[in-house]
Amino acid sequence: MNQHDVLPTAFAAPGTPAYDEATAVFNLAAPARPAAAVTVRTVDEVRAAVREAAGGDLPVRVHTTGHAAGSRPAVDGGLLIRTRLTGGVVVDPERRTARIPAGTTWGEVVAAAAPYGLTAPHGSAGHVGVVGYLLGGGVSFYGRHTGLAANSVRAVELVTADGTLVRADASNEPELLWALRGGGGGFGVVTAVEIALFPVARVVTGATYWPAAHAAPLLAAWRDWAATAPRRATTTLRVMNLPPVPGVPPFLAAGPVLCVDGAVLAGAPDEVEEAERRAAELLAPLRALAEPLMDTWAVTDAAGVLDAHMDPADPVPFVGDHLLLRELGDDTIEAFLGAVGPGSGSPLVVATLRQLGGAFADADPRGGVLNQVDAPFAYMGSGPPFGTVTPADLERHCSVVRAALDPWNAGTTVPSLVEGADRPQGHLAAAEVAAVDRVRARIDPRGRFAGDIAPGTTAAG
Repeated sequence: MNQHDVLPTAFAAPGTPAYDEATAVFNLAAPARPAAAVTVRTVDEVRAAVREAAGGDLPVRVHTTGHAAGSRPAVDGGLLIRTRLTGGVVVDPERRTARIPAGTTWGEVVAAAAPYGLTAPHGSAGHVGVVGYLLGGGVSFYGRHTGLAANSVRAVELVTADGTLVRADASNEPELLWALRGGGGGFGVVTAVEIALFPVARVVTGATYWPAAHAAPLLAAWRDWAATAPRRATTTLRVMNLPPVPGVPPFLAAGPVLCVDGAVLAGAPDEVEEAERRAAELLAPLRALAEPLMDTWAVTDAAGVLDAHMDPADPVPFVGDHLLLRELGDDTIEAFLGAVGPGSGSPLVVATLRQLGGAFADADPRGGVLNQVDAPFAYMGSGPPFGTVTPADLERHCSVVRAALDPWNAGTTVPSLVEGADRPQGHLAAAEVAAVDRVRARIDPRGRFAGDIAPGTTAAG
């Protein structure tokens, strides 16, 4: 668009409150600056926006919370649609499913499912949007039991480039449903998803923090436990350099710390004791190695899992990287701590190793193009430009960590864990990329949503 173009009345222009609302992102380091923006709250509003964009020959991008803003190319020009559809989460306790309008966050889903003794394979924070997380794979604290969260998706409702509302499920548009789950976007505006839920009675969850001076033996003990861990347990290990800001206890901001957090699922009341025992098998040896600075692990309800990771609730700028690891041997641990541990000079606020394996590695015959992850561990590292730390400093150190871990790099990623659009990424084989491209070409023949496609998921990109 240029200065002589006239925006449709439904679209907001830069400098207006409606534009600011529609373009707000969680990752402030990746601001969205489209030519026009609109927040949609009904399917009819979505259809009208898409049709008006087509009439003005505007490319279209879509987002909800903007947590993944840094993982996609910059939004320059065109129309950005922010989904905030009304209707609320509808749970069917008999079928153990939930229909979720686009724009819903995981906290809302957990709250809606809880009265029925059910929960979902959600992310680590309740304020993350459901749709982007699910269609990007989704690595949950329940994932070693449930597999990738994308495998829970039973149906997707979306408005395509011609304004048509389509429901893709096992009996109608199954090829589209397959491509949507992990295909990288660019198909249309998702208006709702239907997912499978699973039983939960209680969860043993929380986080334990130690001075990072004990990182090497703690990491090795965690790695050894992970080798035979039960599928109902999913954990992460983080090296953290927390800044002295409100909400961070001073003893955690006094220097680098190591944190082990996660969840052990008890699906039924008679499984709670077993879940407690499994959590103790992990934590007791670690607690014996060094005195924790803080320990929050406890038996709680499903909502407690959303608090365990203590992700920031307010938008922040951050720069990060992600890769999958083929193994986590002693030499890998040494390289990891050499790049992010005490004395490394790392500006990253958090460097995470996430335990995979279990159901993550199981191919789901009902799943989408991305339905499993073979690697046993995932690495993610990020930090905000804070104080004297610049975005360039963070980008350089992301490269330092990547080089240190390169001997064990599986060469693939999980889309929902990717932080930077310019970082190496990829999760589909060439034949899968080609198959997804064919679905896109059928659904969006003019490429209205081509700018909404994740890097590495189209042969044309």
